[in-house]
Amino acid sequence: MKSVRALLQFTTILPLGEPADFGRFAQRSWLYPLAGYVTGGVAALPGLAAWYFGYTNSLVIAALTLALVIFITGANHFDGLLDLGDGLMAHGSRGKRIAAMTDQTTGAGALALGMMIVLITFAGFASLPPLWIAAAVLCGEVFGKMVMGLFSALGKPFHEGIQSYIYEHSKRRFAAYTVFLALPLFFLPEKIVVTAGLAAAFLVFGVLWHLARRCFGGVNGDVTGAGNEITRAAVAVMFALLLT
Repeated sequence: MKSVRALLQFTTILPLGEPADFGRFAQRSWLYPLAGYVTGGVAALPGLAAWYFGYTNSLVIAALTLALVIFITGANHFDGLLDLGDGLMAHGSRGKRIAAMTDQTTGAGALALGMMIVLITFAGFASLPPLWIAAAVLCGEVFGKMVMGLFSALGKPFHEGIQSYIYEHSKRRFAAYTVFLALPLFFLPEKIVVTAGLAAAFLVFGVLWHLARRCFGGVNGDVTGAGNEITRAAVAVMFALLLT
């Protein structure tokens, strides 16, 4: 339980008492999807409430869902997405890209990538009925955290930081464990849509891992956090494409 509490303190703003030993989670980083069930479950509440009361305005529910999921995570992973945007869109050598990604300023690249992912996610959610918005955000969060677990097990870091600390305590077999924790999503109806969401998550991991190695020489916490945000957007799009 201490590992789970450390995980939730790292990935959410939930009031969970005294800070737990982060090292306990680092030794069990395959637990990442458990946080997705929590954050996705909380973010699903607007869609579930709208379905229960017969409210059908998907635009409002999509906006509330997206706002809630970013809020409950403390915008921690969204910050990683912004930093990644600066790094990817910087010009010059690998060193300049890393400097752009790791500095404290927010540049045009950050704003551009952040806006693109938010708009894509919102469009995907808004294309769905409220009940399916709830299902999409749950799947997006679980699969997004699964991608973070994959990076923790397989994403060799390029410098010291949170990612390197977790990576040092991880084993390659954790990649299989973290995927296994995401499989209960297949109890949801429309299994073809869940399968498409899982495939999209693997695609995001593969593309982002390749980009990170090419542009930065490895992975850091920003890349890992961005994987969560981009996966959520990809899952929202897959739901929209297959259910509308």
